[in-house]
Amino acid sequence: MTRIDFYVLGGKDTAARYDLIAKLSEKAAGRKQNVFIFSEDKEVLATLDDILWNFRSVSFVPHALIDDPVSSLVDTDPVQLSYSEPGFDRQVLINLSAEVPPFFSRFERTLEIVNDDPSVRDPGRDRYRFYQQRGYPLQHHKM
Repeated sequence: MTRIDFYVLGGKDTAARYDLIAKLSEKAAGRKQNVFIFSEDKEVLATLDDILWNFRSVSFVPHALIDDPVSSLVDTDPVQLSYSEPGFDRQVLINLSAEVPPFFSRFERTLEIVNDDPSVRDPGRDRYRFYQQRGYPLQHHKM
């Protein structure tokens, strides 16, 4: 069963949220776990693509911005960013969608990164209830 981790940031700072996403991606990739970052917002994915290129001056998070579902099936980068459905080789989903993606249960872990911005917090609470009502194991990390 998929483990769901909620990372809760204080404040409304989008940059802090993106920084945490980059750190979590780097950590999972370092543990040889394939990561899939999902959002329907192509601008968010492009911003995260830039952040991952420049995340640390001494390291690089290998990743690919995927434009179509077929590419996600053949790309082997440890971190994929996409608005389409993932392949089956990914262990960690970082969900940036307001909704629960229909494919979340394919993953060993789903990470939800929320902050105090109402446009992020309120849908996050809805997703938390969704997972909770279905009996998924939930972890809460206050950052």
